[in-house]
Amino acid sequence: MVNIAPSMLAADPLNIGRDIQKMVSAGAKIIHIDIMDAHLVPNLSYGPAMVKAIRKGFPSCILDVHLMMDNPAKYVNAFITSGADELTIHAEIEEDIPSIFKEIHSLGAKAGISIKPGTNVSEIEKYIEYVELILIMSVEPGFGGQKMMPDCLLKLSELRDMGYNGTLSVDGGINAENAKLAVQHGANRLVMGTALFNSQDPAKIIADLSAL
Repeated sequence: MVNIAPSMLAADPLNIGRDIQKMVSAGAKIIHIDIMDAHLVPNLSYGPAMVKAIRKGFPSCILDVHLMMDNPAKYVNAFITSGADELTIHAEIEEDIPSIFKEIHSLGAKAGISIKPGTNVSEIEKYIEYVELILIMSVEPGFGGQKMMPDCLLKLSELRDMGYNGTLSVDGGINAENAKLAVQHGANRLVMGTALFNSQDPAKIIADLSAL
């Protein structure tokens, strides 16, 4: 089974709660929340208060929080105590990554590692034993609505060939047309933004892709 994680970056900023409810009513059980610091990626987004509000409003959802930050160690506690179930950091940062994973686990959350399109899979091979989630970015992170870079899907196959059997997520330009290709390469979670939030029938998309 494939898990579909709607990315709230694609929600209407004036109606975030309404749009998340639309996704939950359509069958989504995971909400993907991008936290961007305007340093690691060229955009700004939400903070711990948003995660806390979503946790309160949607207590049964898994909150998949992606820290696109160059100093995530300072914020691990804040995001997990605010309600994050999963916390993903980037391999490109200059911090003690294993120690961050240790803190994430000590606070009761699952740990993840992510890479941008230009980063080789070899940069995360050494972290496989520490994480429950790997997130492959298939667009340059920062903004929604971009077209997926197909070559990035090869990284999914590489990770499966390395023996990784945990949650393998892909984010960036995923839609009903290319989702099957991502799954064929090894993805078992699809982060979807505009293709899902702009759909007239998100329930059908979630049902169809979950069955891939």
